[in-house]
Amino acid sequence: MAKQLPDEPTLGKLAPFSGQRSAHSDKHGGVIYRGRFAPSPTGPLHAGSLVAALASYLDAKTHNGQWLIRIEDTDTPRCIAGMDQVILQQLAALGLHSDEAPVYQSERSDLYQAALDCLIAEEKVFPCSCSRKDVAEAIAKANPSANPQNLRHGELVYPGTCRHGMTQPLEPGAQPSWRFVTEGDVKQQIGDFVLKRADGCFTYQMAVVVDDALQGITHVVRGADLLDNTPRQIALQQALGYATPQYLHTPLVKAPDGEKLSKQNGAQALDVSNPMRALNAAAHVLGLSQQTGHIQNALEAWTAEWAQHRGAAFCHGAALYNSPRE
Repeated sequence: MAKQLPDEPTLGKLAPFSGQRSAHSDKHGGVIYRGRFAPSPTGPLHAGSLVAALASYLDAKTHNGQWLIRIEDTDTPRCIAGMDQVILQQLAALGLHSDEAPVYQSERSDLYQAALDCLIAEEKVFPCSCSRKDVAEAIAKANPSANPQNLRHGELVYPGTCRHGMTQPLEPGAQPSWRFVTEGDVKQQIGDFVLKRADGCFTYQMAVVVDDALQGITHVVRGADLLDNTPRQIALQQALGYATPQYLHTPLVKAPDGEKLSKQNGAQALDVSNPMRALNAAAHVLGLSQQTGHIQNALEAWTAEWAQHRGAAFCHGAALYNSPRE
């Protein structure tokens, strides 16, 4: 189970914009709202995915902004060939179209490496030879009373084993992973997290921070299951000199057993044969009205509702942005 991290009001102390962003400006010189939906092609979209997609789309359109689709396929061993097209077709059937051509993380490794090189030069990362098993054993040794179930299935708080030098030699031809040096709450609750794995794959944390900055993303609207990623992404943004977007986290769709609906627990592929039924189900989760008729008319009605409630309809009037909306 993911650990609890500071709520978003704490994150709200951070400025949402700065001149360091690769900003996109309108004709008056103002920063254009740019949001994104970033699915992983490890399976088709499901009902929970659509809630996040619809919320991010409506928030962008409410601000007369741009809504982008990014395919997060940096973890290539888990990706399914052709699934990106399945996802794009599902979104198109629901009337959700990107304002720019989709970006693929698998084509951007050079950008992630450049960012990592900057962190290496500034000694903000370090090489690590630890496997997950090594980390679990180190935690168990330091804390014999630790619950073995948590060590096997939970997120492990890295104990800093290789912070001051790798403690084990690498096998011939092997490469280390690279971990980000953390401080404060992130260090205590997560530890130094991996940016590049030993197999050469860049992690979600590294890719998403670089992509959000280089794409000029100003607002991130995503599921509450990603809330505990936000503090570490903000820490990484600060280390790289990037601006911090505003974050909004939406309610989760639960499976019958009460767990988050996900591809990992067998969530059914989103049925887009009846687009309005699928969209209305997602709208219900977001506290929006039920619509009939054409998809575009429904999206326009929901955009008006979203603007009226400022994204707070689903959280009893308390907006979940980490800082005041523009």
